[in-house]
Amino acid sequence: MSQLLPPSIDRHAHLEGSLDPAWVREQAAREGKVPPDTLEALWRGETIPFEGFIPAFFFSCGFLRSAAAVREILRAAVRRLAPAEEDLPRGLDLWVSPHYLCVHEKLLTLEELWRGMDEGIAEARPQGVEVAVIIDAVNHFGIQHGHAVLDLVLGERPPWVVGFSTGGIEGVPFREWAPVFDRARRAGLRLAAHAGENGPGTNVREAILEAGVSRIVHGVHAAAHPEILELLAERKIPVDVCLTSNRALVPDLGPHPLPRMLRAGVRCALGTDDPGVMPCDIPGEWKAAQALGLTPEELVSLRRHAVEDAWCYTAPGAV
Repeated sequence: MSQLLPPSIDRHAHLEGSLDPAWVREQAAREGKVPPDTLEALWRGETIPFEGFIPAFFFSCGFLRSAAAVREILRAAVRRLAPAEEDLPRGLDLWVSPHYLCVHEKLLTLEELWRGMDEGIAEARPQGVEVAVIIDAVNHFGIQHGHAVLDLVLGERPPWVVGFSTGGIEGVPFREWAPVFDRARRAGLRLAAHAGENGPGTNVREAILEAGVSRIVHGVHAAAHPEILELLAERKIPVDVCLTSNRALVPDLGPHPLPRMLRAGVRCALGTDDPGVMPCDIPGEWKAAQALGLTPEELVSLRRHAVEDAWCYTAPGAV
């Protein structure tokens, strides 16, 4: 089998975590601010507890204050994709937290956020890159926050907003989030959840069976539960795996379980997660996956899942 090139789709990246580190340093120096030690550690590729990631993430996205900054993030995200191939589309499934940016922190208005997104997506399209946006709520902020997120975005949402998800610390049980997910589903949004990352693997099962999500982000702790891997495989639930992020934020992970997940029939694909906080790109994630000892057939599956399950190509309204 000839050498396989990287997948041409980033299946999971956060807008707020995708600002280029050099750009963040420049903005911080201009304002006399010093990046927190945890952010510097992540930029160096070190492992830290997930709780330490939160202030690093918030510091970086604190400079996201204009449509121009949003547009610049889209440009950086496109640069992190693998080069175009004749037989594969290029694309990005992008998680965005409008309530945090526009209401909680008041960094910019919703109109500015949507305008920057629209302009960035329009720039990406001539490069053959399709973009779908998934609205992200913060699990540990609670379900009233989830409803507030939907209140903000459902009125006149752009056509490229195709999904709803929860992220953050897995502190509120997914069964309590079920009414929020159900409301998003009734509004025509696809459902995903960060689960089994900083919480137990059983959160993956709860997110699927009690909250009704159809896509899992990370899910690495589910690998310790054969019955949950079987559930993921049987229901053909896509799982976005972010190797650099998992190494940095899941200290108890041990050897990455991606090979075990693929061998159990789970539809895994690669994402960069927060590549401005934990520097990485899709070609680098592909090399990291190859280093895990995947067989050529498993690498083919990893590449195929990236396209077949990408919402930027399969969700109604995606552009």
